[in-house]
Amino acid sequence: MSALPKRRQDATEARLTNLRLPVSGGWTLPAREDALTRLGAMGLPQRRDEYWRFTDPAAFNAVEVAEAEPFQNDDETPLFNELKPIEITFVDGVLDPQARDDLRHEGLQVAFLSSAVETDIHWARKVFGRLEAAGQVPVPRPFATLNTAFATDGLLIRATKPVARPVAIRYVHRDSRSDAILHHVVRVDEGASLTLLETGPAAARLNTVMESDIADNATFHHVRDQGRTHLRQAVTSVFARIGRDATYKSFTMTANGVLTRNEHVVEMLGDDSVAHVAGIAIGDGRTGRFHHDDTVFVTHDALRCESRQVFKKVLKNGAVGVFQGKILVKDGAQKTDGYQISQSLLLDEDSQFLAKPELEIYADDVACSHGSTTGAIDETALYYLRSRGIPERDATDLLVLAFLAEALEEVDDPVMAEALQDRLAGWLARHAG
Repeated sequence: MSALPKRRQDATEARLTNLRLPVSGGWTLPAREDALTRLGAMGLPQRRDEYWRFTDPAAFNAVEVAEAEPFQNDDETPLFNELKPIEITFVDGVLDPQARDDLRHEGLQVAFLSSAVETDIHWARKVFGRLEAAGQVPVPRPFATLNTAFATDGLLIRATKPVARPVAIRYVHRDSRSDAILHHVVRVDEGASLTLLETGPAAARLNTVMESDIADNATFHHVRDQGRTHLRQAVTSVFARIGRDATYKSFTMTANGVLTRNEHVVEMLGDDSVAHVAGIAIGDGRTGRFHHDDTVFVTHDALRCESRQVFKKVLKNGAVGVFQGKILVKDGAQKTDGYQISQSLLLDEDSQFLAKPELEIYADDVACSHGSTTGAIDETALYYLRSRGIPERDATDLLVLAFLAEALEEVDDPVMAEALQDRLAGWLARHAG
């Protein structure tokens, strides 16, 4: 670390003080050692870094975890229960063996990182740490590298055929000082399909990585609800590698949380592939500081590929939203169709939306567009609804839900979409005024 600037070097050394590579690293050890070497060379991010200038990484660099009292929402039924998913539960980053379903299911293989490392050969060896390492170019993602080195557990999920039932990871937060580092690996084989759900706040501070390898003619749907703990801090990184004629769709809904940074790195390597990444964030600074950052990087490196980035944020009482999105079209990636939209709805004059949309194109036969807007509630539409006898509060909520609709439409399953919309409506009802 001697070549790093002193501030970056000091922050990195301090963060690593209490972290150790697993004693029994097994087949993950080479990837972990490589990640530790890379982390030493790049160091942890600082506020002056280009891709961190809108979000202060100090809380993720800190040795001590800021206290975050668990949010009690026992009155709510678990999200997506109607789908009867295959459930696996982590409590403060630790697997709860008493709260998991029978994982034996046709076309599905599930293992746990903490125990799978004891095997000599495992399919995840070809994925673990490799997508994360490839995703460091051209922008370094140090917290994902730290995760690869020190993750204590995670799921290794492989779909060899179309899997009928979704797999649901339930994250439970109980310890106000918990600091969870989880690393998931997903492999969807050729012709297979899988739906993965993630729900819950997980920990006081959370660092997760998901590496998703989607083979030719495969389909992977990922839907995530990050929970409602007010003081939660989370940095998440999703890496996806997409083959020919494959489909990848990921949707994230975030409510509350003092600081959230969701990174998405997608490589479209096979012709005629599809990648959709979408998200909704709703934050109210009245219940505590709210800062939400979506940073997305999609690379087109094949023919006739389609990508969509759709992000919507609703902010009030000093809440802050950030969007940094890029579409990179490499030389030869002709017939690319790339779409990117980021929009915020500010419900008062104290909130803020910061956006950095980017296009970088090296092919000449493409259709790419990006746009970013910030605005308030449409007074004309609000007046129209009120003139029809709808109370102002209800009319405002209807307009907010209409604003979020484009992002919610990225969820293909109508049952999932309805469950998410109900949660959004519930949040708006609780945060009225």
